[in-house]
Amino acid sequence: MGGMPLNDMPWWRWRANVRSALHMLSDPVFHQECWLAGLEGYGDVTDAVYRLVEDTWLDNWSAEKYVGTIFRDSGEAALVDVAVLRVLRIMHQVGPDAPVSAYMGHHGWPEAVRAARDAHVRLAANDGEDPDAPPRSLDVLRIMTSSV
Repeated sequence: MGGMPLNDMPWWRWRANVRSALHMLSDPVFHQECWLAGLEGYGDVTDAVYRLVEDTWLDNWSAEKYVGTIFRDSGEAALVDVAVLRVLRIMHQVGPDAPVSAYMGHHGWPEAVRAARDAHVRLAANDGEDPDAPPRSLDVLRIMTSSV
């Protein structure tokens, strides 16, 4: 695509983890073919949520705090905040160790998926990547974040 490289941001490894989580959370086909099917190498919903908030503490404060380090602009930050709040609300209601089906069966799941999709599309486009490519495995994410 010729856009901006992912690793041009100061905290690009954190951005890669957030993007990976949003990508997985935003893709209903992925949910069916990977998470519900128990495909190895992609973790589960809880793993994606932890990747989303683990280093960033987005469960405690706004993504706006990271504009210029993880996020390129306030638009990205606002979309990420919405996605984080929706996903965390479900996680707190069903429990972090709930099966994938409990997340997907939650009445708020479609809204959380939409919010994650909005954030994922914006971040991927701003990084010059195809938002419709399938999510990468956790092994590929580890390789990506350990190189450069």
